[in-house]
Order: sequence, then C-alpha cells, then structure tokens
Amino acid sequence: MLYELIHKTRSCRRFKEHEPVDMGSLRQLVELARLGGSARNVQPLKFVLINAPEVNARVFSHLGWAGYLKEWPGPEEGERPAAYIVCLLDTRLSPEADCDLGIATQNMLLGASEKGLGGCRIASISPGLRDVLTLDEHLRILLVIALGKPSESVSLYDQEPGGDIKYWRDAAREHHVPKRPLQEIIAAEFTA
Repeated sequence: MLYELIHKTRSCRRFKEHEPVDMGSLRQLVELARLGGSARNVQPLKFVLINAPEVNARVFSHLGWAGYLKEWPGPEEGERPAAYIVCLLDTRLSPEADCDLGIATQNMLLGASEKGLGGCRIASISPGLRDVLTLDEHLRILLVIALGKPSESVSLYDQEPGGDIKYWRDAAREHHVPKRPLQEIIAAEFTA
C-alpha cells in the first residue's frame, strides 16, 4: 500500500484548473507536514495556503516550471494549479530547514496523492512573490507546492544503461521519468 502511494506520487505540472481544492484539504496537508519530523524539533516551517483564483494567477506569474523542458513555459490557462502551499522558513526559529522541508513536502505530496490530487514542488521563484504574499521580513520563501486535480499522466521506468535521467514529454504530452535502477543506487550490502 505505501509502495503504491509512493509510486503514484509524481510531480504533476498540468492540472484541471477549474476543479477547486478546498481550504480544508489544504489544512489537512499542512497537518501532515506538522506531524512529520523536525530537526531538533524546532519546527521552523510556516505555510501560506492559497486557493483563490485571483491570487493563484498572481502566484503563477512568479514561478518557473520544469527545468528540463526548456521549450515549455509552463501550464496553459485551464491547466494551471487550483491551489498552492507556499513553504516558508521562520528565520527567528532557525537559519535553515533543509531536512524539515524535505520531510514536510513529501508528507504533503503523499497526502495530496491519497486525496486524488497532483502536486509539484517548485523552487524556481522570482523575488516578486514576497510582495504578492506581503510577508514579514523574518519569513523566507523556500519553495511552492502547486496542487490540483491532475490532467496529465506520468510514467516511471528504469533508466537504460548509460541513458539520460532527464524527464521528457512525448507527442501525446505524457510525462516520462527515468529512474536510476535499484542496483545502481545501492552502494554496498552487508548481509548475515
């Protein structure tokens, strides 16, 4: 069951924009982040929850999409996220939260997948997003999670020997993600 949930939790970059994600669902996803581990239990992450279409449009204009897909500027109107969770660091509590951020965002994306939502972590963010969100100085934007009902499929497969790890899209706009084979990522095994 956990294997299947992890396997289907892929970065989704095209959504059914006009199918809303309710604030209760966003709050439940943040609850999953809150319950996860935190280095030294400092809990320095804060979150901005957005599902208002007019704010979504302003957030969207400050995001970069899919670094390997150079020719693709991001989702078209109608395929944009229906919601966002902006992940912040409260610098009054800690100067960094790399470990916490990974745990929190994976928990949220697994929860989103369980709810039938797609999501994508986005770290390519223009500085103007601070102004859109009117954040206090002690809050630093770490990344944005785009969310919504998926309107694309994602296929995982083992990377061919010597093959590329870059994700790509085919003519039918299906997203393909090569993963390094298991034997390539296990550095050593010690067994009884």
